[in-house]
Amino acid sequence: MSIAFLFPGQGSQRPGMLRALPDHPQVQATLEEAGEVLKRDVRQLDEEKTLESTITTQIAIFIAGIASARALIAEGVGPDFVAGLSVGAYTAAVIGGALGFSDGLRLVRKRAELTAERFPSGYGLAAIVGLQEQTVAKLVVSCTTPEHPAYLALLNAPQQMVVAGSIEALDRVLAEARKAGCKKAERLAVRIPSHCALFEDVAQQMMEAMRSLEPRAPQATYVMNRTARPTKHFDRIREDVATNIAYPVRWHDSTEVLVEMGAQLFIEMHPGQVLTRLASAGFPQVRTIALEASSLAQTVRIAKAARRSAID
Repeated sequence: MSIAFLFPGQGSQRPGMLRALPDHPQVQATLEEAGEVLKRDVRQLDEEKTLESTITTQIAIFIAGIASARALIAEGVGPDFVAGLSVGAYTAAVIGGALGFSDGLRLVRKRAELTAERFPSGYGLAAIVGLQEQTVAKLVVSCTTPEHPAYLALLNAPQQMVVAGSIEALDRVLAEARKAGCKKAERLAVRIPSHCALFEDVAQQMMEAMRSLEPRAPQATYVMNRTARPTKHFDRIREDVATNIAYPVRWHDSTEVLVEMGAQLFIEMHPGQVLTRLASAGFPQVRTIALEASSLAQTVRIAKAARRSAID
């Protein structure tokens, strides 16, 4: 039986999330290693006030994902596939073997700093539920102006989209979505208009930052954000991780590809449960576990039992 590790992106954070990680030697080792790279006590990164910073939030999410995945692997449960949403792609690339931990951590910090500086105010994200991609795409085009652009940014489910852009454009899109009969339309508490052409310059800078990395041979298949295609090719993983900030994330398609390739158990790393909920809703035949809602020991038991039953 094949296992997929899922790594969440920004929006999954919550105060205390690092302190809620499993009590495991690999977790402690990861926190200490991260502290050495960042030259600070990372255990303070999950405080409510601290998480108001985009930079701190993305770093904390990355560390939480690495720590929880390493704990699982140490207990004998490793991934056949890895996939991460947005900044979670960096976590997936590290656990899949394409990036080293210290390189991944430095890159996440650089990405967060660049995105935070690019649009300090007046921009963000908005969620629309209950409309198809084609309908949302048309609304986005009709509401966009050169001064106030909007873009389709994340495709989380067949009728769950996230739009990025200026606040003025987002408000127009949301108003039109309500007129079109959507179930839900609201702005998100995210100040960065991620995954659109507004960040082409950031994508280029991230590619430059990653050009000097030594190629690695990934152990797990990585599913790309931009194209939702599987790969073990280092250059393709590097390009996807570096540039996904400037392109829409086809997350539902990525999940569908995992199912088609035979993933039968999805385990979502800390923090959050959004990715496993999306997987359960779209693919009820697949078993899902969010570590935030399950103990490490219980997750290990379930995964090992499932693999044994598949072999038998």
